[in-house]
Amino acid sequence: MQTFLCNGVNIAFWDYAPTGPDINRPILLIHGFGSNHAVNWLNTLWIKTLTHAGRRVIAFDNRGHGKSGKPYEPELYSAHIMAEDADALLDHLGIKCADVMGYSMGARITAYLALAHPERVRSAILGGLGHHLVAGVGLPIGIADAMEAPALESLTDPMQRMFRAFADQTKSDLRALAACIRGSRQTLSEIEVSAIRAPVLVAVGTKDAVAGDAHKLAAMIPGAQVLDIPGRDHNLAVGDKVFKEGVLKFLSGLG
Repeated sequence: MQTFLCNGVNIAFWDYAPTGPDINRPILLIHGFGSNHAVNWLNTLWIKTLTHAGRRVIAFDNRGHGKSGKPYEPELYSAHIMAEDADALLDHLGIKCADVMGYSMGARITAYLALAHPERVRSAILGGLGHHLVAGVGLPIGIADAMEAPALESLTDPMQRMFRAFADQTKSDLRALAACIRGSRQTLSEIEVSAIRAPVLVAVGTKDAVAGDAHKLAAMIPGAQVLDIPGRDHNLAVGDKVFKEGVLKFLSGLG
């Protein structure tokens, strides 16, 4: 683990070298809400898959998550600010351009990064996020209330219970996660999404009740491709074999 300071917040990151011949195509991974780099990418064997394919893999813990700093002010969690963390990490490592893959909240951050810094994003893989990138403001605000509940047992709403159980499992800072939900309520318009010029893959589980329709989002982005992950919900799609194979095929097709 390494860290660097970004706008007053320590960001923890990991830099994995290829295990095979280096194809000189680095990829940046951005995890989802309540997760961290290990849960989202290491435990699901994504890092092994990508390094075996000759990729240098850079993964980090978003602010408020994992080993990174955890401010409690909601205004420090806007999607714009979190995208700047990703951009600053590439600067810190001297990487001019990278493929970027995000999952759920990480996909939202990826989209903001692709718009704010198009020269940095060779391609964008939006996992676990469909048209709710435009038609929603991220996870329901009630998730913040779930983080502040005295215990999981006091919650009855299924989505609140799902995210609180996940946060408890990852031993997350619940106060920081509540601030993250309250601060990351921004949306992108259809016009903004249509301005993304990087090649885009939208990958969503067919049983995902959180992401929104992948095909609706892809229709807004010129040339975007869709990958349906059969039979998987929001939590299980991330490590699915079909997802991995589809991403490798998408990346290989970029040349």
